Amino acid sequence: MYTAYVLTNEAREKLAEKFPPKYEKFVGHHVTVQFGVPAGTEAPDPAIVRVIGRADSGDGLEALVVSVDGTQERPDGKTYHVTWSLDPGKYKPVDSNNLVSSARFALSMPITVETVPQVLS
Repeated sequence: MYTAYVLTNEAREKLAEKFPPKYEKFVGHHVTVQFGVPAGTEAPDPAIVRVIGRADSGDGLEALVVSVDGTQERPDGKTYHVTWSLDPGKYKPVDSNNLVSSARFALSMPITVETVPQVLS
């Protein structure tokens, strides 16, 4: 289980217009906050979530880098992001963690997006 900020349908559509998915599988679902939480964990508090950049491996994986209440760093030290699109023959959504930590990303003007705090499994 994990806690996350799930993009609303409206936010996902707005971002897809601004950042058309580049690869075969469009993900664009959520921003992970904390992975491996126990059953009964509460959803995170509502937050201001802003897209601040885009990272692209160039060969099948792209992610949108985000800030949550002004910080890019998750509680586990990783970078907040939304896996945006991928080539499923080469990548899985979890691979976005390495992409956003090791790759430079193109900065953009911050775009505030609506999300719903949730606990997912």
